[in-house]
Amino acid sequence: MSYLVLARKWRPKTFADTVGQEHVLKALVNALDSGRLHHAYLFTGTRGVGKTTIARILAKALNCEKGVTSEPCGECGACREIDEGRFVDLIEVDAASKTKVDDTRDLLDNVQYAPSRGRYKVYLIDEVHMLSTSSFNALLKTLEEPPPHVKFLLATTDPQRLPVTVLSRCLQFNLKRLTPKLIQDRLAHICDAEGIEAETPALAMLARAADGSLRDALSLLDQAIAYCGGKVDLESLALMLGTIDRDHVVRLLGYLAADDAAGIIDLVAELDEQFPDYARLLEDLARMLQRIAVHQLIGSTDADDEIMESVLSELAGLFDPADVQLFYQTALTGRRDLPLAPDPRSGTEMTLLRMLAFKPAADSAASGGSGSSADKPAAARPGTAPSAAKPAAKAAQAPAAGAQGWRDPDWGALMSELGLTGSLRMLAGNCALDKREGNSVYLSLDPRSESLLTRQRKDALAAALSKHFGEELVVDIRIAKSTPKTPHERESQMADERITAARKSLESDPNVQRLKNMFGAELKTDSIEPLDSPRSD
Repeated sequence: MSYLVLARKWRPKTFADTVGQEHVLKALVNALDSGRLHHAYLFTGTRGVGKTTIARILAKALNCEKGVTSEPCGECGACREIDEGRFVDLIEVDAASKTKVDDTRDLLDNVQYAPSRGRYKVYLIDEVHMLSTSSFNALLKTLEEPPPHVKFLLATTDPQRLPVTVLSRCLQFNLKRLTPKLIQDRLAHICDAEGIEAETPALAMLARAADGSLRDALSLLDQAIAYCGGKVDLESLALMLGTIDRDHVVRLLGYLAADDAAGIIDLVAELDEQFPDYARLLEDLARMLQRIAVHQLIGSTDADDEIMESVLSELAGLFDPADVQLFYQTALTGRRDLPLAPDPRSGTEMTLLRMLAFKPAADSAASGGSGSSADKPAAARPGTAPSAAKPAAKAAQAPAAGAQGWRDPDWGALMSELGLTGSLRMLAGNCALDKREGNSVYLSLDPRSESLLTRQRKDALAAALSKHFGEELVVDIRIAKSTPKTPHERESQMADERITAARKSLESDPNVQRLKNMFGAELKTDSIEPLDSPRSD
């Protein structure tokens, strides 16, 4: 007996066997049970989500010899013949190969005649959007006033190309892409029933590669069984698909967090030996960044595959939320432009390096680093697990030259001595020094600047203080309005005072008064700025 591929062998025969699409199945079951049947149904959705499968089950439900029912018996002659594709009153048409108006007219010539065996004559037109304008016009009249014994079941992946006159005469059901978790569970069920040994991570990889299509997933499973020699394992499957191991994506994120361009280039060279799918690499990177962003906002994710929350938690602590958004957009743009690159590898390298080039000023000044890999977080070094990812600045440091004791310093002056830059300086500038107890330094952060606070920046600030004072210090930052003004508030107040004084001085200047009197001049006070104010060139 010839081998029957899994996609055909496991095609659902009843509504109960159908995976997902509950919103469609519920409507059809209720219509069948209540006898409220429409004459034309349109099923839309991407490939492999069950459009023609549901249409065939509906044809069985309409023609089952036991009566119209939402649970066709599957045993009568009509049910068996529909399953075998030889039921005379189920006319299946591939519109992609029957686009001419003459084909449509030939098809509809027999609409007026009663069904030969079944209760209804069912026309199942697949990829109906491929019909020509003339063909739609020929179909439209029949759709408008069909005989009572005719039902039309239309399926398409592109409903936008159907005329509105056709859409308005059909009940439309939009089938959703299946989730990776749903596909993975179905693959596991089929493997158990077929006696196929399969690793759970391998099935999860297959589910992601199927991109929402169960039929694609079953085709890939068939291919994997043949490639892996009957046992579906993760390593062999990754080679077959040309995909990147998730650990490599985690390592790549570590290098990005550490601003380590050399590490990124080395890792890409390592991956290149495996003939990877670089488009998939950028997709996986974007998918991981999206989950990191969600984790940063709500503390957890609804990830439906094998990614562990602990890994996401560690990664979320390495990135500033703004950087995550920037990297995500850069990954999407790089994926889109990959076909324009000289080759996929160079296009991917440039995308990753672009993330570093446009990254805001790093907070590495706190650790005195110059951007070398020795100054990077431990998680960025090859072979280091995410759980070990703690900023290098937290390590014990030797006392800096000229280290001094703690004598309740002026926080604004201390900021300048620490040499903070970029977003780390912005964070410190919006804090006020409350007190020190033991080795803990307590700061209050202006609630309006709460978005600046990340674990990475707090640890970097603690490292800068530890280095400056020659002892291990811990920073505790609370979100609260403090009585002592923050350095930024003091600077803003001083700038306002200087501007007010400058306006008064100019308004009282005799020359300005003379110009006003002679020419009706007007002093634009809003344009007055202190000479030492920052300007954008």
